[in-house]
Amino acid sequence: MKVLTEEQTRELRKITEQTEEAYSPYAVRNGQYIRERESRYDEETVRSQFAVDADKIIHSPFFNRGSDKTQVFSFFKNDDITRRASHVQLVSRIARSIGKALRLNCDLIEAIAIGHDIGHTPFGHKGEKYLNELYNAGTGRYFNHNVHSVRVLQIISRSNLTLQTADGIICHCGEKVNEKYLPAVLGTYEDFKATMESCYTDQTAVGRLRPATLEGCVVRLSDMIAYIGKDRQDAGRLKMRVEYSATVIGKSNSEIISAVTTDVIANSMGKPYLSVSKDVFDAMVSSQKENNLKIYQCEEVTSQYDRVVKPMMEKLYSRFLKELKAGDKNSLIYKNYLNDYIIGKNYETYYKTEGNAYREDDIVCDFIASMTDDYFLEAFAYLFPNDGLNSLVKRVDYFDKRFI
Repeated sequence: MKVLTEEQTRELRKITEQTEEAYSPYAVRNGQYIRERESRYDEETVRSQFAVDADKIIHSPFFNRGSDKTQVFSFFKNDDITRRASHVQLVSRIARSIGKALRLNCDLIEAIAIGHDIGHTPFGHKGEKYLNELYNAGTGRYFNHNVHSVRVLQIISRSNLTLQTADGIICHCGEKVNEKYLPAVLGTYEDFKATMESCYTDQTAVGRLRPATLEGCVVRLSDMIAYIGKDRQDAGRLKMRVEYSATVIGKSNSEIISAVTTDVIANSMGKPYLSVSKDVFDAMVSSQKENNLKIYQCEEVTSQYDRVVKPMMEKLYSRFLKELKAGDKNSLIYKNYLNDYIIGKNYETYYKTEGNAYREDDIVCDFIASMTDDYFLEAFAYLFPNDGLNSLVKRVDYFDKRFI
């Protein structure tokens, strides 16, 4: 096996330095990375430290589960609609296009983008809402998927990500578009952990989060660019008859991505912030509202959430909590989570030495959040085979008459 010679190592470093010479003065330099703990990758020469972060994330077993976690359409059997894993790749692609044009650090952008939804629940934002209600009732604390993404990577997986990547992930939420994205000040890791804890204890804290890097701002905006048009495209593939209003950014996925990407680049080049034109901002706001009304709140999409998913989650949460407190090693929470390869048999030491103590509710919340949609439904059917909720699950099959 060959290893790099000293001359080859110097050449790689020279290439990296030449690349950084082209960066914007507002870009994060590779040498500016901050980790909470020393890492065996600190002397890496082939990859930047932010590329190391991206590789850690994409090789996480939790990342695989995004392939079967719903983006919007939970009860449709269709391989052509978006799941979480494809969504994060779309965000990464859009964000890197913007980042390259603005001469930013695209390795950092990629790490933030592919990690931003790794803590998302099954059944999208409805699943997040239900899990938050259960977790809050048991602990008085709040569950948010962006915060949980950091928990999955930094606490559960112990990935030791850079502060810049962790900050971008926790601040990614793109549910609200802004005309201007000005980065906050990057503090220390202790500051970051205090901010993260405040999101568990203060319901309004998440709404005040702001990325501390321009790269994080790019991902936050790209998250919205990625889903506005793509959700419309998915709705069309599922034969939903929806008409959309004409705006300056267009109606279709390709039109929206092209228009908004071009506008943000034109408005942000050479500046220490991102911005979009007023007409583009207005169009994004109206398009998001239209999606909410015509897609996300559509009866065909939402009908099974409150009457099926919510009571199922309540029963699973209650059962797992009871079995965990009783130390029932035959429970799925032991067999498929705590004793599984994801956590390993040192779970008691891990959870008891974690920063915020040993809470059964934390473990139950972690387990349910890690589930894919299909695993959730099958786990319920396995544990509650005679429950009438199973018969209420209605899926639109591949060969439904609308598709053939």
